Amino acid sequence: MTILSLAVATAALLAAEPTPLPAGHPPLGSGTQPPAASSNSAAMPSGQVPEGHPPMTGRAPPTAEELLKQLDGMQGLREREKTFEIASSLGKLYYTNGRPADAIPYFLQAEEKGKAARELFLGQRKKLGKGAVPSQAEAHCGFTAETPVEQMAATAAERAKKGDTAGAAACARAALEPVLEVESMRANALLLSDDAAGALKAYERVLEVSPTSADALFGRSALLYETRGEDLKALQSAREGFEAFLAAHPSSPRAALARKLGRMADEVVKAGGMRKWQASRVEDRRIRASQLNLSSNPMMAQGPMAGAGGLKGGGPAGPGGGDTAAPTLSQETMQAMENVERTPELEAQLTQTVEQGEELLSKGRFDEALAAYRQVMPLRPDGRVKAGLAWTLVGLGKPTADRVWGVAVGSDPAAVDQLGETLKAKGDAKGAKALWTKLAASAPDYAAKASLQTKLSQ
Repeated sequence: MTILSLAVATAALLAAEPTPLPAGHPPLGSGTQPPAASSNSAAMPSGQVPEGHPPMTGRAPPTAEELLKQLDGMQGLREREKTFEIASSLGKLYYTNGRPADAIPYFLQAEEKGKAARELFLGQRKKLGKGAVPSQAEAHCGFTAETPVEQMAATAAERAKKGDTAGAAACARAALEPVLEVESMRANALLLSDDAAGALKAYERVLEVSPTSADALFGRSALLYETRGEDLKALQSAREGFEAFLAAHPSSPRAALARKLGRMADEVVKAGGMRKWQASRVEDRRIRASQLNLSSNPMMAQGPMAGAGGLKGGGPAGPGGGDTAAPTLSQETMQAMENVERTPELEAQLTQTVEQGEELLSKGRFDEALAAYRQVMPLRPDGRVKAGLAWTLVGLGKPTADRVWGVAVGSDPAAVDQLGETLKAKGDAKGAKALWTKLAASAPDYAAKASLQTKLSQ
């Protein structure tokens, strides 16, 4: 198999959609079966295939694995002279099949073919000064998707010889478009091969020609943030890079991550470096953890969080006194709740408190269970907590019980149902049956779907 046929096969494997077969083309792998008659059969003379088409063998094209095996067995393939298209296709084949290190030499060969276009573009752009580089359509370069890079570079050079600076810059820039794609992929390949410094230089090489390149802007900024944590100037450059990425690509799938990393880079700069920033976060978490004694934190002791799934506005305290209604928290307190950092330590403590509440419910210790749920609700107003709080108030016979129960059942009946399973598992079969009976009466549609009558009959 020649390098040309390998490149053709490579391009076919890399295509996003399969290319339609020409009219009258025999189905791949059809052996000697004649093709079906076609109304367009006259469009292609019998026995002929399009120019550049691999020889017909009646066999399916090779898989990527088979093709790579053939390439690996070709002595001296890397050193042979290649066009940009062939070198880049071979590099992409290795890269997209998980062999980034093997892709790099071919990417470098492809980039070498674009060297003349790069130098010409940078020179002509400098001559333009503040003048904008026109598009290739505006410059009437006449290129198509099939025009080789070397040919586009030659056209740009002719424009430069004639003194057409803007036209030369436009045509050279068009010639560099596929080259920049290869350079970005090489940067990624270097990063995957643990060469962060090489990747950084490759990203910067792309940005020299295309300052708004999405891959290069994001890649360079992320690398600076990850590898230059004590270099405040580099971190500042990373933050600026993320800002430039967001300005140029606001709807990118990576926009949210770029925004977050940009904020973090700014925090690291203000802290004086990555080590100091990390130390401050550890200390901050330590302080927060020391303040998370939920049983004694006055902020937690105010009752269920206002606005949590409809639990807003306090009614009168129920029989027996105490602030067992759902009080309205101040705006400042609500804002403080929202700003609490959700650390693993916090989440674990909240889960432990919920479990304690369920254990207390199974033993009929509703007053103590209420205290536990009141501590958790401000920070975790989910279905499980609402169900536990609602059943607690029902058990205590509080005036707010029906309203809170309605909120819990209306928002997540499955969580209420699961609380019954938890009570039963903890030995409170009577409580579980009572809960399911009330749930069946409150949500008949859910009861039918969840077969609650079966549970009640057991």
